[in-house]
Amino acid sequence: MGAMSDPRILAGTLPAARRLDKALADATGLSRARVQALLADGQIDVGGKIAGSAKASVEAGTPFTIHMPPPDDPQARPQPIPLDVVFEDADLIVVDKPAGMVVHPGAGNPDGTLVNALLHHCAGALSGIGGVARPGIVHRIDKDTSGLLVVAKSDTAHEGLSRQFADHSLERAYLAVCGGHPLPAAGTVAGRIGRSDGNRKKMAVLPDGSKRGKRAVTHYRTIETLDECALVECRLETGRTHQVRVHLASIGHALLGDPVYGRTPTALRSLLKRLDFSRQALHAARLGFIHPVTGNRLSFSSQLPADMRELIDETGHSNR
Repeated sequence: MGAMSDPRILAGTLPAARRLDKALADATGLSRARVQALLADGQIDVGGKIAGSAKASVEAGTPFTIHMPPPDDPQARPQPIPLDVVFEDADLIVVDKPAGMVVHPGAGNPDGTLVNALLHHCAGALSGIGGVARPGIVHRIDKDTSGLLVVAKSDTAHEGLSRQFADHSLERAYLAVCGGHPLPAAGTVAGRIGRSDGNRKKMAVLPDGSKRGKRAVTHYRTIETLDECALVECRLETGRTHQVRVHLASIGHALLGDPVYGRTPTALRSLLKRLDFSRQALHAARLGFIHPVTGNRLSFSSQLPADMRELIDETGHSNR
């Protein structure tokens, strides 16, 4: 195995013909579980193509490249950052995250994150299962998405919440303003989501039959038809990276203000500029789950933030 100039890239040739995950583990010293996670995230090229199936058979001498994500910052420290706490007990905390706040420290965001705020607010009483830089974090929402997030304070809560995320039994609903008017007005978008072949920083709906990525299902319905856009509710059956943004963009209705997946209608560009609205119009509005310790059903809702309310008001109402 060799290493390229970037220390986060591993490259070499496979030493023997066998299952892909086993061959890569042998070649790199990584665990098979780590290899499988990197495969699922589209971070491994084999024979010049992004690899998907850990079970695929490969030949000795096949070249591979592994793009290792940057390590977590182990120095996350408490910071007295205000939090909008919706619910809290000894085992978990639900917060309403503002747009612009990163969930956990990482490259380019060493502090000022939700984790830094939680370390201060909870005085260290957060589950450690997620690792040093992600205490208590069982799910996340994008920096420029606002809304509800649950964080574990005890290991029991962390394990219980993780199981509910894994079996998709939680209730999650987002409110989004998308370009155009979806037809039909309500429907389901289903398609595997994985790393884009053309840009590793983007996710994409993969072709039918692809073995890469993960199954993703979004149920949407139009709540209000606006001028050149619409307010839609998206309920997640699964929870994948950028799922709502990718799925709505895939049916031609990207979110207004989305800098990665969006193509804002020409008629609305000047409005977004005037309002200084430069984020994706997406808000995690509802979150429901079974309390992993008490067994009680909990359900929370969050009103649209001021910037999205202003955007909706300014677009007018074409159905009036």
